[in-house]
Amino acid sequence: MIVEMTGVEKHYGSTTALGGANLAIPEGAVMGLIGPNGAGKTTSMLIMASLLSRDAGTVTIAGHDPAAAPKEVRKVLGYMPDFFGVYEGLVASEYLDFFASIQGIRPHARPALTATLLDLVGLSDKADADVNTLSRGMKQRLSLARSLVHDPALLILDEPASGLDPRARFDLRELIAELAKMGKTVVISSHILTELQDICTHLAVVDHGRVMAQGSIDDIRTAMMSRSNVQLRLRPDQVDAADELLRADPTVHEVRTERTLIRFVLDGDDHVSARLLSLLMTSGLEVYEWRVDRAGLEELFLQITGGGQ
Repeated sequence: MIVEMTGVEKHYGSTTALGGANLAIPEGAVMGLIGPNGAGKTTSMLIMASLLSRDAGTVTIAGHDPAAAPKEVRKVLGYMPDFFGVYEGLVASEYLDFFASIQGIRPHARPALTATLLDLVGLSDKADADVNTLSRGMKQRLSLARSLVHDPALLILDEPASGLDPRARFDLRELIAELAKMGKTVVISSHILTELQDICTHLAVVDHGRVMAQGSIDDIRTAMMSRSNVQLRLRPDQVDAADELLRADPTVHEVRTERTLIRFVLDGDDHVSARLLSLLMTSGLEVYEWRVDRAGLEELFLQITGGGQ
């Protein structure tokens, strides 16, 4: 695991930001931290990035404790906050050159590095543009490039899609997918659940300072989903028989029939689904379609947190 947090606590006076959070992130994962505002996502990220002390618990980033060895952690970690800070009068290439110098990149290597990063984030044509004239989406991409100047193995992105228009969000998702292909471990926080569904390999649901569930998206879906929506299509003359058979099964609920389609809610996992499909077919019914829709991240979040934000 490149990130391990065990029993981590953080208190601000009488307010508990983290109350015994446990989190494990495998190397190479794209981990989404999902939760409402105030759940503890940003606090967790700041602690990982060695920018905030913890009150209790243990944390290791690539084998280093961020409290005891912050310099070692910062060598392997790139952090992108949820706001974009600029220095007046800098163009995009100068902005990246400045941060590369802070990271100890030698002067002769910085021009090529800056050009490579601008190309990676799709800003090559903005190399000489004043950073203050860039759109919000471009600033987000430039901020991401800034976090990459020292080629970190781990990237922590706090609400990277916040305030972006649909096109900029799409571009950001494509960029994160490219970083994952490069072998980076990426941690993304968001309360926009659907933004993460197509890019994350793993998910952690954070609520009230605790990690309520974590693992691969498929593992969480399997563990948390008690129901699925099923659509069944048959021959017109077999619909009534299928309807009767389904209504007699205790795992089937809310049966709705429309011409050759039957839609219903199924309690149980893939084994239950396979059993029911086998029952229909061994009863002599010709199944033309059997579609099982599992929960999206929105539904999973509501289940795990007990009904909403």
